[in-house]
Amino acid sequence: MPASPIPVRPGASGVPGTSAAFPGDACPGALRLHAADDGYLARVRVPGGVLDVAQARALGDAAGRLGDGALHLTSRGNVQLRGLRDGCGGELAEMLGAAGLLPSAAHERVRNVVASPMSGLDGLGFVDVRGWLTGLDAAVLASSVTPALSGRFLFGLDDGRGDVAGLRPDVLLRGRADGSAVLAIGGAEFLLRYEDGARGAVVAAEVFVEAVRGVSGRRVWRVSELDASGAELSALIAERLSATGIEATSAGGAGGDEIATGADANATGLHPGPRSSIAGEAGIHGPSAAVIGSAGPAVRKLRGSAPDPAASGTTAGLVCIPPFGSITGAQWGALVDLAAGLPAREIRLTPWRRIVVPGATRGSAPAGLIADPDSPWSRLGACVGRPGCAKSHTDVRADAASSTPHPTLPTYWSGCERRCGHPVGPYVDVVARPDGTYAVTTVTTLTTERAEPRV
Repeated sequence: MPASPIPVRPGASGVPGTSAAFPGDACPGALRLHAADDGYLARVRVPGGVLDVAQARALGDAAGRLGDGALHLTSRGNVQLRGLRDGCGGELAEMLGAAGLLPSAAHERVRNVVASPMSGLDGLGFVDVRGWLTGLDAAVLASSVTPALSGRFLFGLDDGRGDVAGLRPDVLLRGRADGSAVLAIGGAEFLLRYEDGARGAVVAAEVFVEAVRGVSGRRVWRVSELDASGAELSALIAERLSATGIEATSAGGAGGDEIATGADANATGLHPGPRSSIAGEAGIHGPSAAVIGSAGPAVRKLRGSAPDPAASGTTAGLVCIPPFGSITGAQWGALVDLAAGLPAREIRLTPWRRIVVPGATRGSAPAGLIADPDSPWSRLGACVGRPGCAKSHTDVRADAASSTPHPTLPTYWSGCERRCGHPVGPYVDVVARPDGTYAVTTVTTLTTERAEPRV
């Protein structure tokens, strides 16, 4: 295990891959803490949301010893620790480093990877993304270029069911029925062998970094912000893949018809594009069906996928929802103890602020965590609001908790117009005004999710 990194003090600007003339994005990390009204905040990257028991215990210990005792899940399957005391950065870095949660000071904010959380558990999907996950994280850490990515840049690993593809990551690997991969970035798509997927994804990210270096006068954090045509990006990536020894062919849309979901593809974000109306359109289903029974958007069984474990009497895992994505130290400890007694000895955090315990049953959910697939909590979310955020106009979570969410669409409450952490559309957008009242609209286009908090 590498030595624990030297922590960056809260508010410091010395971030790898940035300069004083062109500072990096303001996303917090485990080394660069953000000063909030309730204390300092650390965001710990958890690639793919996968934590072994020892790492999960270390996070719980850090929250209890240094912070407010709770763990706050993000829309990228990461963990935020809030209420951290001033001057605790060194101790936090030591605790995370000892657990293997901080393998590189230079790369810690760019290890943003979302992955199909039920991959390999429920019989859906074409591939198991675990091989990609370990390979991708290793390749990101080995690269001297990836530290220049912003903390907002996102890798996505989709086993073929379409859940992660709907989150519109910057670089996407999607499994196909023949076991190969589609690598997608911007408008470029390539077919790769499964074993080349992770390395190819990092090559694509490195090409993006080089393209950004040619942009002057503005900041480019995400691929969608890069003024380059799909053809231009495709040519650059194809050249680099070939030079790296990776065999790749243009996908030309191949594999798109292999994604089967329980909702209209456009509505789930599989094929981004505007929608003029949601109400009354056939085939559109919101997260009431999408999120609870599984760990994310609803899926039908994919052609060529393995048998459904439930059909043979086995258990894929417990999926539970912490209200507003916040889980107490006691609840977290109970989940970790539960996972410790099961063969996988891990928990998985999802991009929908849910927790999966592989092999556990619904009845084993700790008190206060929601395992009911019909619960309104599956469709209700909110930013941290008051008193944790000074920019929030009110205590949005208290107001949201006493509300009734939309019967099908996600309902998201924001304390100000920044809308930190809002879901990818469509959703019901509830935004606090300075006078404490709320503006309510239905977002009918596919929006880009912001990492919480945006500072």
